[in-house]
Amino acid sequence: MRVFVTGATGFVGSAVVHELLDAGHQVLGMARSDASAEALAATGAQVHRGSLEDLDSLRRGVDEADGVIHTAFIHDFTQFEKSCEVERVALGAIGDALAGSNRPLLVTSGTGLLAPGRLATEDDANESSFPRVVSEKTTEALAARGINASVLRLPPTVHGKGDHGFVPILIKLAREKGVSAYVGNGDNRWPAVHRLDAARLYRLALEKAAGGVRYHAVAEQGVSFRAIATVIGKHLDVPVVSQSPEEAAEHFGWFAHFTQIDNHTSSAKTRAQLGWEPQQVTLLDDLEQGHYFTA
Repeated sequence: MRVFVTGATGFVGSAVVHELLDAGHQVLGMARSDASAEALAATGAQVHRGSLEDLDSLRRGVDEADGVIHTAFIHDFTQFEKSCEVERVALGAIGDALAGSNRPLLVTSGTGLLAPGRLATEDDANESSFPRVVSEKTTEALAARGINASVLRLPPTVHGKGDHGFVPILIKLAREKGVSAYVGNGDNRWPAVHRLDAARLYRLALEKAAGGVRYHAVAEQGVSFRAIATVIGKHLDVPVVSQSPEEAAEHFGWFAHFTQIDNHTSSAKTRAQLGWEPQQVTLLDDLEQGHYFTA
């Protein structure tokens, strides 16, 4: 299969590209810059210059492919709602280019806003009004039009070498503040997956090509926030402390909300449908390896 991948040089997207190539697929990867194009070409993938804001480039990429994996997002949190709107329009263009065919589209979403306080499953629709949910809602609208579109939800923590997401933010704050903090008793949970396990799930889901499905890339249903903070404190040799919500607001700043998410999430249905079984190290074992703490 010839696969058009957006976000092909990102943390998750680059792993997806390698997974597809190793499985014998051809990859047409989107690259915005010369540096990204060079890195992508070095993998053996074909480079497609473009961006989420260049709708013509997206349509051309889709026209050359047998299927599409969308992992791109503009991570500009100073214009977050604008970035979400760009994605909505981009997905609409991709969907229009796929209309009338049965070529699969797999769109990245997240588990973080699902079913707080209970175990979330693939059957749970994302009812949040948070702007980032636009990717999932747009994908569902495409599927309702008869387009072979499905959603792959990533957990808050996709870990591995090169991670620049939530855990590195916690490590940076612990370094700056001199303590590794958690809120209350720290029993709130973050699900997790290694980027290589997530990449394999993208491939399996694309090969299955079943439209209108939600997949969960969740290797661990929930790692306690306190356990994450404890490992961080050990490696940085700083105290591990409990904070009240008020203290956490000052300590974590804009990130305080995310530190209190309880996102216990199942992937049982995904595993049964695709035969996916994670094989990489757990989040805490990954942290214990030390690479997260090298400058």
